[in-house]
Amino acid sequence: MIEELSIRDLGVIAEAALPLGPGFTAITGETGAGKTMVVTALALLLGERADTAAIRSGSGQAIVEGRWLVEGEGFVAERVRDAGGELDASGPEPGSGPEPGSVSGSTSGPASLILSRSVTAEGRSRAVVGGRTAPVGVLGEIGRELVVVHGQSDQVRLRSATAQREVLDRFAGAELAATLDDYQHAYRRWHDGQSELELLIAERDQRSREAEELRAALAEIEAAEPRRGEDEELAGRAERLTNAETLRLAAAEAHELISSGDLGEARDVLALLDAARRGLERVQEHDPALEPIVAAVAELSYVASDLAVQLSSYLTGLDADSGTELEAVQERRALLSGLMRRHGPSLDQVIDRLESGGLRLLELDGDSDRIEELGRRVEADRARVLGLAERLTALRVAAAERLSEAVTEELRALAMPQARLLVQVEDRTDHTATGKDQVAFLLQPHAGAEPRPLGRGASGGELSRVMLGIEVVIAADDPVPTFVFDEVDAGIGGAAAIEIGRRLARLARTAQVIVVTHLAQVAAFANNHLRVVKDVDGAVTASSVQQLHGEQRTAEMARLLSGLPDSENALKHAAELLEMATPV
Repeated sequence: MIEELSIRDLGVIAEAALPLGPGFTAITGETGAGKTMVVTALALLLGERADTAAIRSGSGQAIVEGRWLVEGEGFVAERVRDAGGELDASGPEPGSGPEPGSVSGSTSGPASLILSRSVTAEGRSRAVVGGRTAPVGVLGEIGRELVVVHGQSDQVRLRSATAQREVLDRFAGAELAATLDDYQHAYRRWHDGQSELELLIAERDQRSREAEELRAALAEIEAAEPRRGEDEELAGRAERLTNAETLRLAAAEAHELISSGDLGEARDVLALLDAARRGLERVQEHDPALEPIVAAVAELSYVASDLAVQLSSYLTGLDADSGTELEAVQERRALLSGLMRRHGPSLDQVIDRLESGGLRLLELDGDSDRIEELGRRVEADRARVLGLAERLTALRVAAAERLSEAVTEELRALAMPQARLLVQVEDRTDHTATGKDQVAFLLQPHAGAEPRPLGRGASGGELSRVMLGIEVVIAADDPVPTFVFDEVDAGIGGAAAIEIGRRLARLARTAQVIVVTHLAQVAAFANNHLRVVKDVDGAVTASSVQQLHGEQRTAEMARLLSGLPDSENALKHAAELLEMATPV
C-alpha cells in the first residue's frame, strides 16, 4: 500500500505531497491542475521510461518519492535487500513525510519502503530503493508486485497472454491450481526423460563404436600384461646390454690392476698392501704412533680384496648376458611403447585404462537396457501429461465461461450495455509447462462487432472500464495490493458513473484503489478525497494538494457537479450524493 507520494517539478507541479492510505482515494481538481501527473509520477516510481518533457519548465530535474507499507518478508523485501536497500521495520509516524535513508534490517511484520526516482533535463535518471542507489530495472521488478496501473496511454495489466492465463487460472480456483501443480510435475518429468532419451538414442551408434574400440583396447592391454615401472626398468636393462662389452673391458682391467695385474717389477695391489702391513707390524713395537697407520693399511687391504671379489662377480654376470636377451628387451620395450601411443601417454595411464575400462564397458553395454526402460517411462509420463492437459483445458473452458459472464455483467453497469468480454481458450500445437491452452481476452464492443484483443479498438476510458470490471470480478483472487485508474469515467455520467464509483469502492475492500476522476458520482464513494488546486501563477505547491473533509469535500463535490462550489442547489445535491455513497 502507498502511504504517501511526493512530487517535485513534474509537469505543472512545483511541489506536492499526497497522503494516500488504505481504501479508495479519489483525486480531483480543475483541468490542467496536474491530476494526471500523479499517474506519471507513479509510472516513474515503477520503472517506466522517463520523458524529459515532463520536467517542469525552468527546472533542472524532476523528483518523485513514494513511501510504501509492505510485508517485511517476501519477494519485494528480498529484492530490496538484494539491491542493497533496507526496510524501516518501525515505520514512520502517522502523517510524517518520507525520510530517505531512515532504514533498518529485516522484519517479519509490515515495514516501510521508500522508493525515489529523479530525472534530469539532460535525460539522466537515478533510482533509489530503500536508501540505496539501484538500477531503474529494480523499480520495475518491485513495482509489478506492488501496483497495477490502468492509465490513459497504456494498460499495464493483462497485456500479455501469460498474464491473461494467470488471471483465468486464479479465477478458476483451487481445483485448477491443484491440477496445474500435478501437471507441471508430470510435465517436468516427461520433458527431462524425453531429453535424456533423445540424447541416448542420438549417441547410441557413437557409444556402440566406443564400446567396440574399448573392448579391443582392453584385450590388447591384457595380453601385454604391463607392470607399473616396467618401462623404466627395461630402459635400464637395454642401456646395460647395449654397452656390455665396454663395461666388461673396464671391469676386467680394474680387476687385473687390483688383484693380478702385470705391473712389471711391482706386484699387484693386494700383494703390495699385504707386504706393507707385515713390514710395519714388525717395527710398530718401537713406536706406538705406527699403530693407527698399520690399522689403516689393513683396512685398505680388506677393501681392495672386497673390490676384487665384486669385480669378479660383475664380470661373471656380464659374461652371462647375451645378444638374445637384448633383442627380447628391445621387443618388449617396443610393445609397451605401442601401448602408450595408442592408449595413454604413460604406462601408468595405460594400466589405469585397463582398470577403469571394465566399468565403462558395463555402462556402455547397459545403454540398450536404459533406452528401453526410459522409453517405457517417458511414454507413461506422456500419457499422464496428456490426461492432465485435457483436465486443465476443461477447467479453463468452464472458468472462462463464468469469467466472461461475470465481467460482461459488470460492463453493463459501467455504461457499456452492449459490450461483451470473451475469454477464449484455444488449443496450442504443443504442450508447455502450463498446459496446451492459449488464453486470450477479447472485447466485443457491441452485438455483431468483431471481438478484438484487449487494447485494440477501444478508447482509453472504455478500456479502463473493462479493466475495472475484470479487477472487481477477480479481486478476491488477486495478490496485487494497489490499483490506479485514470480516465475510468471518460465519456460517461449519471447512473453509470455511480455504478463505476460503487465498483471501485467494492474493489477497495480488498486492495488500495487510487482514481483520478472528474466525476462527483465516482469521487463520492472514496474514503480519502484529495483535491489538486492551481495557484494564480499556474504552479502547484505543497499547500495546493488538499485532503478534503466535511464542508470542503461537499464544496468540491458541488464544483464537480455544476462548476459552482457555492451554489445552494449544487451543495444540496452533493450532500445527497455523499450520503447515498456512504453505505457501500
